[in-house]
Amino acid sequence: MSVQVKICGLSSPDQVRWAVEAGARYLGFVFFAKSPRNVSLEAATALARAVPPGLAKVALVVNPDDAALDEITVQMPVDMLQLHGDESPARVAEIRARTGLPVMKAVGISDAADIDRIEAYEIVADQILIDAKPPKGADLPGGTGVPFDWRLIAGRHWQRPWMLAGGLTAKNVGLAIRLTGARQVDVSSGVERAPGAKDAGMIADFMAAVQHAR
Repeated sequence: MSVQVKICGLSSPDQVRWAVEAGARYLGFVFFAKSPRNVSLEAATALARAVPPGLAKVALVVNPDDAALDEITVQMPVDMLQLHGDESPARVAEIRARTGLPVMKAVGISDAADIDRIEAYEIVADQILIDAKPPKGADLPGGTGVPFDWRLIAGRHWQRPWMLAGGLTAKNVGLAIRLTGARQVDVSSGVERAPGAKDAGMIADFMAAVQHAR
């Protein structure tokens, strides 16, 4: 069984093309003003319309209100919402019902105490994204380029499809897959030469490392 890849934080036609040509299954667009990967709704809509059929277009949002959700889902051809804030399980369920879209909920992990939070979200979300938990007071909820201790989730029984994120690069993704059993991985800063600047060669190297992981 192959491992599927999500490339997040795409912000230009070239970046979308590189991700598509490399074989990414999910393409992520960030709606968070503090992120170096933030895109306007107009730009993201144009980029999403260029994505070939069969690939999942994911809108990453952080604690969105209903107005923001309505604007994104009306204008953009989005296939999935990624909730990357501190949305409660009840809010996740509410967003899923309101939009009618599959929802992926990000859960930040830094130590064993964070693992217990996963189950509550598995009940209400379609997928779970396991990310490195940012330091307290950090401006960004993810995309920090720092991994967590993957052994914390090794051997876990999952109730929902899940995706591994957090500091993945071409050099470490093979080990991450072997330790966790992940069948889906998410990369953003790990394929960038500078914050927000994706690199075609780094994307190709990452995809090759995923394909050769055992």
